[in-house]
Amino acid sequence: MNTEKSLEQLAALSRQYGADPDYVFLGGGNTSFKTEKELFIKPSGVALATIQPNQFLQLDRESLRTIFTVAPTVPAEVREEVVKNLQLASVRPLGSGRPSVEAPVHEVIKYKFIVHTHPALVNGLTCAKKGKAAAAKLFPQAIWLDYCNPGSTLAFTVKAALDAAEKKTGAQPHVIFLQKHGVFIGADSAKEVAKIYSDVMATLKAAYKAAKVSVADVDLGTAADADILESAPALRTLLADENGNRAIVHCVGNSPAYGGPLTPDHIVYAKSYAFRGEPTAEAIAAFKKKYGYLPKVVEVPGKALYTVGATLSDAQSTAIALANAKKIEALTAAFGGVNYLTKTEYSFIENWEVESYRRSVSGGSKATRLQNRICVVTGGAQGFGLGIAQHLIGEGGTMVLADMNFDGADKAAQELNAQYGKNRAFAVAVNVADEDSVAAMVASIVRNVGGIDLFVNNAGVVRSGSVMELSLKDFNFVTNINYLGYFLCCKYAAKVMAKQMTSPDSPWTDIVQVNSKSGLEGSNKNGAYAGSKFGGIGLTQSFAKELVTSHIKVNSVCPGNYLDGPLWSDPVKGLFVQYLNAGKVPGATCVEDVREFYMSKVPMHRGCLPSDVARAILYCVEQDYETGQAIPVTGGQNMLHA
Repeated sequence: MNTEKSLEQLAALSRQYGADPDYVFLGGGNTSFKTEKELFIKPSGVALATIQPNQFLQLDRESLRTIFTVAPTVPAEVREEVVKNLQLASVRPLGSGRPSVEAPVHEVIKYKFIVHTHPALVNGLTCAKKGKAAAAKLFPQAIWLDYCNPGSTLAFTVKAALDAAEKKTGAQPHVIFLQKHGVFIGADSAKEVAKIYSDVMATLKAAYKAAKVSVADVDLGTAADADILESAPALRTLLADENGNRAIVHCVGNSPAYGGPLTPDHIVYAKSYAFRGEPTAEAIAAFKKKYGYLPKVVEVPGKALYTVGATLSDAQSTAIALANAKKIEALTAAFGGVNYLTKTEYSFIENWEVESYRRSVSGGSKATRLQNRICVVTGGAQGFGLGIAQHLIGEGGTMVLADMNFDGADKAAQELNAQYGKNRAFAVAVNVADEDSVAAMVASIVRNVGGIDLFVNNAGVVRSGSVMELSLKDFNFVTNINYLGYFLCCKYAAKVMAKQMTSPDSPWTDIVQVNSKSGLEGSNKNGAYAGSKFGGIGLTQSFAKELVTSHIKVNSVCPGNYLDGPLWSDPVKGLFVQYLNAGKVPGATCVEDVREFYMSKVPMHRGCLPSDVARAILYCVEQDYETGQAIPVTGGQNMLHA
């Protein structure tokens, strides 16, 4: 079989296991194929679940084998650096990528196809106190290796074990169990590898069944909204990074956290230990002093279980590692209970350069203006709200699109994620004029990300008409959305924002109302709208004076007319049609007459755009000495008076 065909089979095999959470979590594991002279292996930072044949990194086997003659001659303290450089020197062409750290292990296994994974069912065995004895009974032809550090130490340990086995039996075993790590399976065909994996998993399932240990995922329970609202917002600030950027705090349930470090992968994504207790500043500081890091998992006993990250994707990755760890802990009951990594073992992983590199490849980004701040935009499914969200996410915000039209908001959020990256945006349903709905919206946001940094109160409606003809129903509709809705959103958002202030030095948060030029001067035959907007500025000024002590700034931005948005241009309900029918523009006989009338009022002779408003919102966020303001964004149509 030629190399190209073999790489296609390897890619298919890799995707089969890489996309199956029973075998791989968070992109772990690696695979390879070898010819007489070449080793093709998954590079660091590439996921098995999506790898393609042309993504495997080619290594020169003769060059790679120099590791086993050179590395033993150098001092232990520099050995890993030497091995890393020797691996890089074996890449063909030079500089085309960084091979998996376990490439030397793949080299000493003689079989053509190798798949290394970390199945929970396997690690229920390898992380158990009596796992070694159980493995000898269940898999007598396999090798069991006691725990050793990854990198060159693992490579030399595997080589010694394989050499001994081959000397004894005349052949290398197909299965290698690594204590507290996972399993390597090798064979000369992809089909044979799959068959061996299937047999291993079937044997383990039978063993768990015999021990009456469930192989199902562990139920993490459910936390009450009240408990999440009480602890999550403050945690965001207490777990802020060295630059003061608040963390994402993601609620995964209400149950005990894992008990300690299980495998290297769990340490990479969830740290060795979780925080347990009431999350006070003193308790968090004590945890950091003891372990040298802030926790990635927080258990508030009997109330909530959280995962933490710089981004929502980070926090959700930690949640996957947490769930996997809990499952492994439960599975170890079949083989004598859990056997955690020792301090020496987990300390090596915590300080290992290779894992730092893996984290840097899988995430991380340069600082941005909003730097992962949680930004909520009501009325975010379309129009001004969506346009504002599109601008803010481009500045680094984590966007929450809140709208009565949840399906539309969810579709918009998925489109933003496709453009800006996974979990950068999500949708929540809300009717801003309904108090229960607003409370539920805020609770849902806090459950998912822990709090709010910027709340943009954008949802608004218009019903134009003469004061002598406008119905009370339409007047109340406008008032309830534009005025009452603003009050309700501020009420519940401010409660969360206030809890994020844990000290006098806590970062400020922002509420910004998207008001209107009609909030700065009256609007002919549009009294319900203008009145609601005038009232909104009154709320802004009043809330600003009250909430300043909680480090919450409250401002309004007052856009001119978004003439190209659906509010104006909808052919049935748009303002062009409404104003034409209401006779608001004298002499207008068509929609274009109405458009030109409003364009002529603007010195810059264009309508306001969402990006114009978003820049004004960013000003409100970045200006630490501005609150209670109503900022015109009207192209000169409305100017502040001296």
